[in-house]
Amino acid sequence: MRSMFPRACGSALGLIFALACATPAPAGIQPPDPDYRARLPQDEVIYFLLPDRFANGDPANDRGGIPGDRLDHGFDPAHEGFYHGGDLAGVSARLDYIQGLGATAVWLAPIFRNKPVQGEPGREFAGSHGYWITDFTRVDPHFGDDATMRALVEAAHARGIKVYMDIVTNHTADVIRYRECPANDCAYRSRADYPYTRRGGVDGEAINEGFTGANFDRLTRPDYAWTPFVPEAEATVKVPAWLNDPIYYHNRGDTTFRGESSLDGDFAGLDDLMTEHPRVVAGMIEIFGDWIDRYKVDGFRIDTARHVNPAFWQAFVPAMQARAAANGIPNFHIFGEVYDVDPAQLARYTRVDGYPAVLDFGFQSTVTDLVARDVPPDRLARLFSADALYEGGEAGALGLPTFLGNHDMGRIGHFILTAKPDIGDGELLQRSTLAHAFLMFSRGVPTLYYGDEQGFTGDGGYGGARQDMADTRVATYADDRIVGGAGEAFSTTAPLYRAIAGMAALRRADSRLRRGLQTVRFAAEAPGLFAVSRHLPDRPGETLIVYNTSTTPVTANIEVDAASAGWSSSRGTCPAAATAPGSLRVTVPALDYLICTSEGVP
Repeated sequence: MRSMFPRACGSALGLIFALACATPAPAGIQPPDPDYRARLPQDEVIYFLLPDRFANGDPANDRGGIPGDRLDHGFDPAHEGFYHGGDLAGVSARLDYIQGLGATAVWLAPIFRNKPVQGEPGREFAGSHGYWITDFTRVDPHFGDDATMRALVEAAHARGIKVYMDIVTNHTADVIRYRECPANDCAYRSRADYPYTRRGGVDGEAINEGFTGANFDRLTRPDYAWTPFVPEAEATVKVPAWLNDPIYYHNRGDTTFRGESSLDGDFAGLDDLMTEHPRVVAGMIEIFGDWIDRYKVDGFRIDTARHVNPAFWQAFVPAMQARAAANGIPNFHIFGEVYDVDPAQLARYTRVDGYPAVLDFGFQSTVTDLVARDVPPDRLARLFSADALYEGGEAGALGLPTFLGNHDMGRIGHFILTAKPDIGDGELLQRSTLAHAFLMFSRGVPTLYYGDEQGFTGDGGYGGARQDMADTRVATYADDRIVGGAGEAFSTTAPLYRAIAGMAALRRADSRLRRGLQTVRFAAEAPGLFAVSRHLPDRPGETLIVYNTSTTPVTANIEVDAASAGWSSSRGTCPAAATAPGSLRVTVPALDYLICTSEGVP
């Protein structure tokens, strides 16, 4: 079972629990903005969840209406790689919990109909995560149906909560086979060695006459590299029907994640769509535009963005923005998954591919280094200095979703425990809380990973960070250490839940913490202080956030604007006046933070 220690305020952890208990869970929850559509992307606090692991609102759909055993329907709540029973009805039932945390937008892992089980014999897994899509037009029956989805979106919108869908355009489920590879393990065959105009290599039969390298609609045969075919039993499994034709796929074998194979290779065997083909472009615009039309969702997180050619995004993204605007959704949030920590690589997708934003993997990596591995805070200053690279510069960087962990890599609690396996319970909570403070108050759109607010840690990696929010039957989940101690499922008194809810309230109350441009004021070259100011052009003064990543209190003078005066404390203890014009003297406790606010007048 999970380790336990008391959660009561005033326990032996003293100061730490005082910090967590200072802000009670919100009562009488109301939408933070009666006109939720008017909120900009940077106003949101996103809550990312996997419906299958969140809450089971309807046990009748656990097997998706599919007869047979676990290898047919995919339901096995004791196996981390199979369906566990969570669904959209469960999400609807827990909207109070989500809103109480301070989240204003819910990002759902893909909910489309998936291939229930795939993989070679003895290595089967289920599509509980949602990324093995067969029918792009319907809700997976394990999660509910179209009516359940509509009910969720309407219930969320009634509270002022936005709903973001996780979508996939790079690939479908693994259906296509290659005749040369019975084990479905074909190595990647390059465009140079296996051009589209020859069958099976440069010396092969001439095919696809008239293809010039740009007009992909002139391709008539898909057997230039391998010989693809669709097994008879799955000949019509994909929806819309055009997706069943191998001509709309690259068919070059498994990606090596390098060079051209990153764009044209099959991702872990998944059928890689030929996103250069005009039928695929039009088809994907039609598919996902229809989801906007039907449900009036508020944004898309786009999976595997870096594995799709730029021209596709240059057509797709504006089409989705136009479709949303036509549906009265002016601030439709689109952000892509580009799994790279280099801000130059991330920024390229906003400059070239036309993405409004990408998930900020650089932020995740750097903050993890600061709070888990004692890397000096000046590393974060260097990351923020690269904000100028993004389309729109520093203002554009305000829309980048920032995060501390996810379903593929692991949770922030796991990263801290990995770096400091002997850490005590109190310090583990302090460091986890500090990481969330960096997330909530730095530039960008804070994205919370479900369960982190309950102190989940996990084993990291694929599968090891997809815990059940309620009681689990997976042994490797049940023995996880819990930040703040184990309690009841969906607790609103868990230390991290209360701390994050308090941070969200501060962020909601101060527009600078959401929309303000950011100036780095101080960045220590050893574990210690990191300070930033947030400014708005139409509001005098500034909001100063000072973090301490060291295990001892630190006192220092922090540069501020000379015109900033009349200081007050939003969080922690701040001086009422500057030490001198342009300088504010602060003391920050160990592994803690302050928020000091000036309105620019004495």
